[in-house]
Amino acid sequence: MLLAAVAVGTIPGAAALASARWPYRSPAAAILLWQALGLSWGLAAVGALAGLGAVPAKWGVAGGALPGAVHALRDTALGFGTAALIAVVRLVFLMAGAALLVLLCWVLLAASAAVLMARRRHRMLLSLLAHGDPKVPGALVVDSPAAAAYCLPGLRSQIVVSAGTLDLLDAAELAAVLAHERAHLRARHDLVLLPFSALSRAFPRSRLVRQAHRTVALLVEMLADDRALRHRPARELATALLRVGVSAAGQAPSGALAAVPGPDGETAARVARLLAPAPRLPVPALALVCGASAVLAAAPVALLLLPL
Repeated sequence: MLLAAVAVGTIPGAAALASARWPYRSPAAAILLWQALGLSWGLAAVGALAGLGAVPAKWGVAGGALPGAVHALRDTALGFGTAALIAVVRLVFLMAGAALLVLLCWVLLAASAAVLMARRRHRMLLSLLAHGDPKVPGALVVDSPAAAAYCLPGLRSQIVVSAGTLDLLDAAELAAVLAHERAHLRARHDLVLLPFSALSRAFPRSRLVRQAHRTVALLVEMLADDRALRHRPARELATALLRVGVSAAGQAPSGALAAVPGPDGETAARVARLLAPAPRLPVPALALVCGASAVLAAAPVALLLLPL
């Protein structure tokens, strides 16, 4: 019951976090809280289902799920009447928990494989179509009039800009965009987004899951903006975002992270944040968010191991 309460409780928590505005003030802390909510929900949901069929064990649901399945199969085959019916119900819950666990693992692996394949294909295209340019050392240039700037993370990470971007931005604005993309690569923000992308695959009709994915993607962009501000003034980056946002198609290749990846409203929120930044969350509030994240992540693990 406690695991079920945790799983159910994360849903309104995620909805409240998605509509909150304080995450714009401290994107890193908000991303940590989103990750904790997702992990807590997954572990608690699987554990709650499996716990209804597990047998008493020293290591709780984690130790009693498999023996519970064996006992349920035996009682289903050999029992009769009420005992057999109870065994069937226990077996159904255990199978549901196992199915959810397999689904979550499968979509994570499938999302990872899809991203890796997309990046591989795009790198092959870049090897044929892109070239270097002294204006952007260390980056590749694609001869396209449309404004675009994105990075391909991975072991062979690469920043790509279009010829249209070089024509559109001045040297300072271009440097700000490159600083933003380098921030994505250094922090491996693609790995932050991967679990949320996988959840979107698992539950494509869930509005809350889609909203969580979009929100975390926006927070990742804001976090990269903050890192870029360590090297470039805010006005340069804001101007570049506006110019690229007006001119760009708005979509990066699959597996890439773009400087301006989202709708106009998200770009406007980033620009407003750069030009009129709100004060950062105070240290006590940050400590509260980090503490809540730790509790959310640890609670289902502790409950899974709690002796039945």
